[in-house]
Amino acid sequence: MRGGIWFTAGAAAGVYGVVKARRVAEALTTDGLRDRIGAAVLGARMFRDEVAQGHADAEVRLRQHYRGLEASRTALDAPTPDPTSTTSIETTTTAGPAALASSEEEGPS
Repeated sequence: MRGGIWFTAGAAAGVYGVVKARRVAEALTTDGLRDRIGAAVLGARMFRDEVAQGHADAEVRLRQHYRGLEASRTALDAPTPDPTSTTSIETTTTAGPAALASSEEEGPS
């Protein structure tokens, strides 16, 4: 009984080793290397496409978010003046230091 267990364990280890060696040998052939490089290129292409899709989705979300902010902000802005109204806007000028000095020299009127 004990010999049968060891025989089975040895046979399983031998099969595992042969399969592993065959995979390594196949991977190092020109076809195997071509397949591995092709798989790496395909993986890089898929990654690039996923990143581009994520970028486009994020851009859409940001545009929608900022459109919502613009809409709420314009509702809070001051009303625009009516171009047909007749109210005039007075302008004030600020006097410089020289004008203030001359008005102080003249004294009160």
